[in-house]
Amino acid sequence: MRWVRVIENGQAQWGELIGDIVLIAGQRRQLSELRLLPPAQPTKIVCVGVNYRDHAQEMGRKIPERPALFLKPPSALIGPEDTIYLPNSPRVDYEGELAVVIKERCRRVKASEAHTVIWGYTCFNDISDRAAQSWELNWVRAKGFDTAACLGPILVSLDELLEPLTIETRVNGKVRQRSDTSQMIFTVPQIIEEITSFMTLEPGDIIATGTPSGVGPLVPGDIVEVEISGIGILRNYVAQGA
Repeated sequence: MRWVRVIENGQAQWGELIGDIVLIAGQRRQLSELRLLPPAQPTKIVCVGVNYRDHAQEMGRKIPERPALFLKPPSALIGPEDTIYLPNSPRVDYEGELAVVIKERCRRVKASEAHTVIWGYTCFNDISDRAAQSWELNWVRAKGFDTAACLGPILVSLDELLEPLTIETRVNGKVRQRSDTSQMIFTVPQIIEEITSFMTLEPGDIIATGTPSGVGPLVPGDIVEVEISGIGILRNYVAQGA
């Protein structure tokens, strides 16, 4: 199945997407008529760093023995067609990623059972302040600023997807990243097992699974797109923040 979260009659609502038609409480609406929201309402966003070998190499990092984890707050979340507001920093990067949305409260989930707690997959863009990341140990400023977590456009169940999934990031139409999920160091089930070994995940929580090589800076006026096969295109606009 495919789901969207939209504004309908002034309220956020979920709908099932069938082709270009959205079913909302029994009513049929054209997708083009609706404003899409991030397809998740998380209590937390758990991100995996250095999860592609080529990205580890370009960042000068060692291959981790366990998933390297950090958090983004829900206040950082924006949806498709929303604007990324850059902090006052000499360099802020895009990072196209696959995101996992959790469907039920879970703890101590084995990798072999991880599929039972996944609601679906969507696109993610981990916007990162590289200057702050260079001096800040816990990456709160580097990763947690407003608009630093882009999600969408739709949420797709696992039975709708054929893995490995291709991930491509474009800036102003030019391809900057291209890889697929077979290149991940830690798989989605392994990541879920690791996170739930010490942390309870709640319905709607997001796991961002890491980015491949090719990360680079954004500047005001850019249009950045993350496209994942079978899911669609997450498009965001870039402006300078206050």
